[in-house]
Amino acid sequence: MSQERNENRGQQAPPLRPGGNFRRGRGAPVVKPKNFKGTLKRLWFYIGKERKLLSTVFLFIIIDSALTLSAPYLLGKSIDAMSAKGGKVDFGLLEIMILVLLVTYIADGVLTFLQSWLMAGVSQRIVKGLRRSLFEKLQKLPVAFFDNRTHGELMSRLSNDIDNVSNTISQSTTQLMSGSIVILGSFIMMLVLSPILTIASLITVPLVYLLTRSIAKRTSILFKNQQAQLGKLNGHIEETISGIQVVKAFNHEEKAIEEFEEVNTALRKVGLKAQIFSGFLMPIMNVINNIGFAAVAIVGGILAVKSMITVGVIASFLSYSRQFVRPLNDLANIFNVLQSGVAGAERVFEILDEQEEPEDLPNAVELKNPKGHVVFKDVSFGYRPDVPILKNINFESQVGTSTALVGPTGAGKTTVINLLTRFYDVTSGSIYIDGRDIREYTRDSLRRCFGIVLQDTYLFSGTIKENIMYGNPDATDEEVERAAAMANADLFINRLPLKYDTMLSENGGNLSQGQRQLLAIARVILSKPSLLILDEATSSIDTRTELHIQEALLNIMQGRTSFIIAHRLNTIRDADTIMVVDHGEIMEKGNHDQLMEKQGRYYSMFFNQFKNMENAIES
Repeated sequence: MSQERNENRGQQAPPLRPGGNFRRGRGAPVVKPKNFKGTLKRLWFYIGKERKLLSTVFLFIIIDSALTLSAPYLLGKSIDAMSAKGGKVDFGLLEIMILVLLVTYIADGVLTFLQSWLMAGVSQRIVKGLRRSLFEKLQKLPVAFFDNRTHGELMSRLSNDIDNVSNTISQSTTQLMSGSIVILGSFIMMLVLSPILTIASLITVPLVYLLTRSIAKRTSILFKNQQAQLGKLNGHIEETISGIQVVKAFNHEEKAIEEFEEVNTALRKVGLKAQIFSGFLMPIMNVINNIGFAAVAIVGGILAVKSMITVGVIASFLSYSRQFVRPLNDLANIFNVLQSGVAGAERVFEILDEQEEPEDLPNAVELKNPKGHVVFKDVSFGYRPDVPILKNINFESQVGTSTALVGPTGAGKTTVINLLTRFYDVTSGSIYIDGRDIREYTRDSLRRCFGIVLQDTYLFSGTIKENIMYGNPDATDEEVERAAAMANADLFINRLPLKYDTMLSENGGNLSQGQRQLLAIARVILSKPSLLILDEATSSIDTRTELHIQEALLNIMQGRTSFIIAHRLNTIRDADTIMVVDHGEIMEKGNHDQLMEKQGRYYSMFFNQFKNMENAIES
């Protein structure tokens, strides 16, 4: 809402993580889930909606696995058909086996494609639902939630973590199911074909397990460090680009490049180590597997010479052995991906479990056609119970009057406004509008009656007209232009080539701060609010434009209860009531003339500000 609130929150809100280290966007290190089973069970709520398609995919996996397991057996029979007794080739059997093999491989390819196609659709629909739930949740969370978290943290959960969930569902799920079936089926077929060869082939399994475990343990640390360095690099790039004007203004381009080079070099070093160690795995695995195949071939050859097995059985067994070992190698990687996906889902569920804004009371009523009689009665509030921000605030604003709040930064001025709009609820006391406690109104109807112009203006990507219409989506072009004219924004809008159809970049980056403020005021004018809140609304506007804005604001303030937060005291001289707020208390209250006569705090503030202006003019 303003710098004041940010300072108050910054003084009291604890960091999300010890030491205040926040996760920053993409490139954050992968974290194992705290509750694997519980998160997987919750994720099934979303996966279960696709139960029919998943059943179809699972059926395809079973059939595909059966075809995969039958191929080596058919291959062995084909070889035996070419080495039949008497040196004659059994062409009839050979033709049948080749035809069946061809059909098997084609069916395997088709089923694999169908699995991938169906799972891609399933995963995207599941992720769509999960992303929608998360975004809807963000709209329902209180302002305090966003005060405690960085934008990068939330964006990471909406994009990075949900992408991990998507990859896990679309790839790891099918691989895990098919791999498990193939491993079990291959082992059974190996036992059926030759128990002796099975024992020979299993000699390398402990070596594979130990090697995979030792290298995976090392590479997991390196990849984690790599992701951490990547996060630092992304953070540095984000900060440098966002603050490029500050970088250039202070001639820090070279320093920014040096810092980038430092982080980039660290990323290169750890990335190189991670890739080298992970690159060791497959070549060594291939060596071990080849040793296993050699052992099978030697033992099989001895058994074949003794006529205990056929050459076709040896060929089938080698294929089954390869099918048995390969999924074992993949399962470790699949499990890591699965952990990453479940960890991402867990971080999403953490947001979904956050407490939303309190629900409206069962007997809450709509605030319709408010007159604007506002009363604060014994209102106290603190962002933390042990640190009060406001202390026993009492005042009354009559219908159609203007109330100005002045005082030093952090005094509690914006907090008063936050309580009035129910961005926060009072710790004690009550706030009344038109004689009824605001907690007895529905929150939506309460906020609809306010028009708010913040100190920190925000504009959305889109046209100027669309940004003004944010205050009233049903407004006509004439109403939009009239609101812009009242805010004195039409002067610069009409000088633009596309006028009201001019596209704005993020937060209106292609406009000046003053122009953005004018559009924000036009947006509020168009919304035709019953109560008006101006939080340093003219702080970023030059003096000449400010006079026009003041005139426009006076027009829309007529007949409306208005609250004005201002540091420049000359802008609130005409307010019906001026309240001097400091340390969460109302120190003085009255109109300009009354407060000047008292020669108290307001008088000192006004005199010092006027004196500073005189000194500035003289210098």
